[in-house]
Amino acid sequence: MQRTQFGAMACSIARTLDVIGEPWSPLILRDVYAGTHRFEQLQRGLGMSRKVLAERLNWLVEQGVLARREYSARPLRHEYLLTDKGRELCDLLLVMVRWGDRWTAGEAGPPVHYRHHACGKISHVELRCSQCEQPMRATDIDLLPGPGAHSGS
Repeated sequence: MQRTQFGAMACSIARTLDVIGEPWSPLILRDVYAGTHRFEQLQRGLGMSRKVLAERLNWLVEQGVLARREYSARPLRHEYLLTDKGRELCDLLLVMVRWGDRWTAGEAGPPVHYRHHACGKISHVELRCSQCEQPMRATDIDLLPGPGAHSGS
């Protein structure tokens, strides 16, 4: 059975899922963002197999989301750091956090609070229009073909 090539689709959602669409990748990004950079730390914290972690880290490096940097020559050891592309994906994770905090946290409440550097307050992400700064939700927009859309014929 051949795997669907989401990265080849003319859809930004599909292309993003091609990079981080399986469950471990967003969790790896979360942990690297939070300061866990070394393989053993990531493996211990996530509780995933070494083989799967190595595969996911290699994929994220290939995709330009993480950078691999040697921190020990003997034995050879690497740490993983977010690239600009990876840091921007963390913005997407903040949107997922907002949804998860609202719909899945239950009575216990959110497991993590986020303090905004600019104001020092505990807050959450809100989507805003880049043109008018008004709140922007899925119900507030129309979908129009962009320059990367496939033509109909």
